[in-house]
Amino acid sequence: NGYLPLVEELKIPIVEFSGQRYKTVGDEFDHLLLSKEVMNADVVINLPKVKSHVQITLTMGVKNLFGCVPGKMKAWWHMEAGKDADRFGQMLVETARTISPNLTILDGILGHEGNGPSGGEPRELGLLAASADVFALDRAIVAVLQVDPDRIPTVRMARRLGLCPELEAIEFPLSRPEELAIEDWKWPDKMMPIDFGAPRVVKSTFKHLYVRFIKEPMAAYTGK
Repeated sequence: NGYLPLVEELKIPIVEFSGQRYKTVGDEFDHLLLSKEVMNADVVINLPKVKSHVQITLTMGVKNLFGCVPGKMKAWWHMEAGKDADRFGQMLVETARTISPNLTILDGILGHEGNGPSGGEPRELGLLAASADVFALDRAIVAVLQVDPDRIPTVRMARRLGLCPELEAIEFPLSRPEELAIEDWKWPDKMMPIDFGAPRVVKSTFKHLYVRFIKEPMAAYTGK
């Protein structure tokens, strides 16, 4: 995503997340396992890109905060909640609400359309958006892309939970969505299931354990 050279230049440490259970506000999920490093931070700045996604249609600010779920818990959520797009979307919304980032800056200078995130094509949009309200930001971007907000699980569930303001209630100090409207944004050709099967999760878990407890210690011991 282009951040690594800057991180290295400024000598900013990259931290491995470790999990801790945090109580949520919502009724559906009593607790969520989230990065304690993020939850204990003085300030959380969320830096998503705008990308089409074959599982949840579009990723923006709310979905990006799923990266604050540590380790294999992300795969577990795909398996546990992935059979229901609304439940998975609500889990992402509750994650974002619990983390409550101080600022979200969305990079739409170069977007990713089509069959993302692994497929698809880059598309120059020339768009940069920022807000202290991650739900308002996502709602605005959906309007820029001229898509029904209920088509996006995270936006649909945020609206249902009363967290996502309507456009009329959002203040736009520079440009309104209709002035920035993107024509003919390419959506995924075919949606894929959100859920991960148990064999995939088990295989991924064993691979993670092998790398962490066998491969990396052996490499450190041999100096390779």
